[in-house]
Amino acid sequence: MDESNCSAIQIKRIYEPHSAEDGVRILVDRLWPRGISKKKAFIAEWMKEIAPSPELRKSFCHQPELFSAFSAQYERELAEDPTRCALVRHICEIAKENTVTLLTATKDPVYNHAVVLQRWLERHCI
Repeated sequence: MDESNCSAIQIKRIYEPHSAEDGVRILVDRLWPRGISKKKAFIAEWMKEIAPSPELRKSFCHQPELFSAFSAQYERELAEDPTRCALVRHICEIAKENTVTLLTATKDPVYNHAVVLQRWLERHCI
């Protein structure tokens, strides 16, 4: 990511408190997180269509040993699906002037789709 053209893209669990440093908060999970009201979420957008396909999500099942294959397949979905491509472009536009926080309910901070999406955005937002 060219720092002169983009602000930060960060990840945060939606269960963590909202803060001013979050910038534009975008929920990137396909399913709405349990126990969070829309008012408490403080989200600008819910981009459920940018999440991995249900089939891919279910096949990964948050197993670290499957993360490499999951990442490759999810990146293919990000590259080939027109809806996901449009959402990536939209996030890149937002990131030109604002910090973007990708929100997820995922418990694992390392092996999750938001990490793959963040890396993808950092490579493609120029």
